[in-house]
Amino acid sequence: MIQLTKIKSLKKNQSVVFLADKINDIKNLSKDQESYFKKDFKKEKVQYTKAGIYTYVVNTSKQSAQDLRIHAFNIHQNLKDCTELTVCGDDKKDIIAFLDGFLLSNYQFLKYFSDKKDKKNKLKKVNILGAISKKDLEELDNLTKAVFWARDMVNEPVSYLDAIRLAEEIQEKGEEAKNYKVEIFEQTKIESLKMGGLLAVNQGSETPATFTVIEYKPKNAKNKKPFVLVGKGIVYDTGGLSLKPTAHSMDLMKSDMGGAACMAGAIHAVATNNLPVHIIGLIPATDNRPGKNAYAPGDVVTMFDGTTIEVLNTDAEGRMVLADAIAYANKYNPELIIDAATLTGSAVRALGTKTSISMGNAKDSYFNQLEKAGEEMHDRVVRLPFWDEWKEELKSDIADMKNLGGANAGMITAGKFLEHFAKEPYIHLDIAGPAFLEAPENYKGKGGTGTGVRLLYQFFKNMK
Repeated sequence: MIQLTKIKSLKKNQSVVFLADKINDIKNLSKDQESYFKKDFKKEKVQYTKAGIYTYVVNTSKQSAQDLRIHAFNIHQNLKDCTELTVCGDDKKDIIAFLDGFLLSNYQFLKYFSDKKDKKNKLKKVNILGAISKKDLEELDNLTKAVFWARDMVNEPVSYLDAIRLAEEIQEKGEEAKNYKVEIFEQTKIESLKMGGLLAVNQGSETPATFTVIEYKPKNAKNKKPFVLVGKGIVYDTGGLSLKPTAHSMDLMKSDMGGAACMAGAIHAVATNNLPVHIIGLIPATDNRPGKNAYAPGDVVTMFDGTTIEVLNTDAEGRMVLADAIAYANKYNPELIIDAATLTGSAVRALGTKTSISMGNAKDSYFNQLEKAGEEMHDRVVRLPFWDEWKEELKSDIADMKNLGGANAGMITAGKFLEHFAKEPYIHLDIAGPAFLEAPENYKGKGGTGTGVRLLYQFFKNMK
């Protein structure tokens, strides 16, 4: 991680980025530099000179926070081999947006490279001169670390990150933060709770399932009833006996626990920044394989809440494990249940990789707050309709429900399936599109993006 340091004066012989909406506001330019930058300041949003070191001037006038993040990424491409940089500005929001994009751009997943030392970015330190406090920098640092952890988890292969290791990773984050609790339910506990959905998906695996409970409960929490965050923890998905049939379709399935990484990462960010909100996280985890006594199409599974499910497709496994966790969430009498999952290909086909999808039965105000947080962080979410007509597609001839809807609107029928298990206000987030990118995209990079961590952090931060 890059070290962030607030300074009182500009250091000499060091690359620097000036953020300003007026060229005359920049006090540390030489006369030659001022003349050069002034000429095209109104026309060019980003200018630079290089004379041994880089000097950048970013015109912040009429620029959005996302514009500044993108500028930061582009500047990072030139400066990642520098060891130290100074960022100067008089507007806190501009500085934060720029640093947000810059820090996220510095992420690398090098664990499995034999020459990782040669590949590692050299940038060690960013100094900040301007209108920002140490507390602001600490907050951004904690949030970025949580996003990086979530990206790491999504990028890890199942050869390392099985269900047991995922639970241990979350537990280690709790021990690191020291202000939230993590409890891991092992296989025998899951069996005693009769979590039929999680156990059914786990039948084909050599590795036991886990169910991780996270609780962050500060004394100054604003909410009387907790928010419960549920994250899908399918650490690898072959499709089970309904084996994924197409070329390339399994290559990225290590990322199918992106919802678990999102929720655990968001709670860690909230806790390390001491936000006054009571949150519980539930992470059901297993892989989905066709081995051993794998559950099969045609099976009827009795879920944690007693609902019977006719299994028509074992590749619709995410909803099976989430359903048990959502039903378990009801015991907390929550203010709101939110789940996050890389749940459906239909979500990706509908809206691609630029946004997550939301749906549910919670108050409009919560959806509006999510949308606002998503726009502020550019971790966006689009709400879909959630009419009860889609429930009709889940009717079974032999059980209470089936685990698959019709050929169309699969992301919505999946959401309606999960809604059945939520007895309290509920929001479903399908993050399948943006959670893992196959090609590099600005500061989001390639691979795991940490989608949802910044969204949910801002959602809770904005809470009155």
